[in-house]
Amino acid sequence: MTLSACVGFSDDGGMSIVADVAGSRLEKDVLAIRTPEDAASARARVEHLLSRALTADSAVQIALLDNRGLQAEYNALGSAEAAMVKAILPPNPSFSISRIAGPLKLELEAIIAADILALATLPARAEIAADRFHQAQLRAAEETLRLATRARKDYYRAVAAQELVAFLTKANSTAESAAQLARALGETGAMNKLDQAREQVFYADLTAQLAKARQRSIAEREQLIRSLGLWGADLDFRLPAALPAPPSRPNNMPMVEQEAVARRPDLFVAGTELDALAKSYGLVEATRFVNVFQLSGIYKDTREIVTRVSSDGTIDTERVRFRVFGPGATIEIPIFDFGEARTREAEQNFLQAFNRLAAKAVEVRSEARLAYQTYRSAWDIANHYQREILPLRKIIMDESLRRYNAMLIDVFPLLAEVRQRIMANIAAIEAKRDFWLANADLRAAVIGGVETRVEEAPVSRMDAIGQ
Repeated sequence: MTLSACVGFSDDGGMSIVADVAGSRLEKDVLAIRTPEDAASARARVEHLLSRALTADSAVQIALLDNRGLQAEYNALGSAEAAMVKAILPPNPSFSISRIAGPLKLELEAIIAADILALATLPARAEIAADRFHQAQLRAAEETLRLATRARKDYYRAVAAQELVAFLTKANSTAESAAQLARALGETGAMNKLDQAREQVFYADLTAQLAKARQRSIAEREQLIRSLGLWGADLDFRLPAALPAPPSRPNNMPMVEQEAVARRPDLFVAGTELDALAKSYGLVEATRFVNVFQLSGIYKDTREIVTRVSSDGTIDTERVRFRVFGPGATIEIPIFDFGEARTREAEQNFLQAFNRLAAKAVEVRSEARLAYQTYRSAWDIANHYQREILPLRKIIMDESLRRYNAMLIDVFPLLAEVRQRIMANIAAIEAKRDFWLANADLRAAVIGGVETRVEEAPVSRMDAIGQ
């Protein structure tokens, strides 16, 4: 009774670690929706964020408040806390009663038994249960970080797809004008059939690319909707016209491996599993010869009709009642199973967890290195397009147009430059998108929440345009 009085559920349902991780690493709020008041609070916050154009940070916050899959993970955390409380509580005593009645005898037996071995090992089992609950908290925190990464990357993809559609729409109009000009020049004999066909196929290919880009924009927006958990009237949210340009300087992270090892929740989960299995292995070692050990109190009430014959031949009957109280014990005798199988299983489970922890550490280090290298390469490429290629293409286009207006060149170099500039702008949009995706992957590789997704083929097909 004293032990059971010290056990109870936490006020926040185990959400303290999840809230700390979200606050310190994401600078966002999390909420386990368990009451109508919680639901109303989350809804008001989501509506406020949807009232303006979304940013990457607001998209992440909406996902953390409105995604029902994440709420299901928080429900699993509540179940894990209930399992911990159940494991910490002492075992309930058992009560059994039996009644045997015959022609001349009535016997009533009652037994109250308690598992003494379970009581003796309760502190060790309580520590293991606490480790398991802590593990569940870390898993919930990891799922929170993973959803944040997914929402952020889906936001970047959706905005980039929308930006690409807007640019291709303008480029398609330009290509259509060029194709009409080529057709008119062909009718006058000023352009041969080969050059006409090149302009026509460029316009046709760009039209197909625009259709694909529109379809991909719809798909990316729907993926963002799923990550945010939106439906109904909330689907009419606004996205910015374009992604921001990459920063002027990349982040310098020489200790990226060490940071990832020190901060990744999934690595902590593996370490907690190792601790729990180590304690479980020690418990099995201590109890390998004894599986069941119960003490009991026995009460036995016997009522019997006794017949006696006196010396004079008289027959008397008498009701006799016997009451017996006493202790009892139940213990398993290790004749066939000496606990070796249980000990070997616990040992192998511990070694398995140890090797998984070592493998996870290697994986985390590799993911951090790769994410940083990808981030730096993506920054170099995106920055190269923004600072070198696009400005040069603009200079070339302006000079070509000036020379054409001065009748120093004909229309053919001008049309070729239009095609090249369109291709460069498409590549620049994709490079900017890839940088922000790499930036999100780098954050996830360091703080947790690695989200993998198979990338589709680029929309632009730049190798085919203008061929």
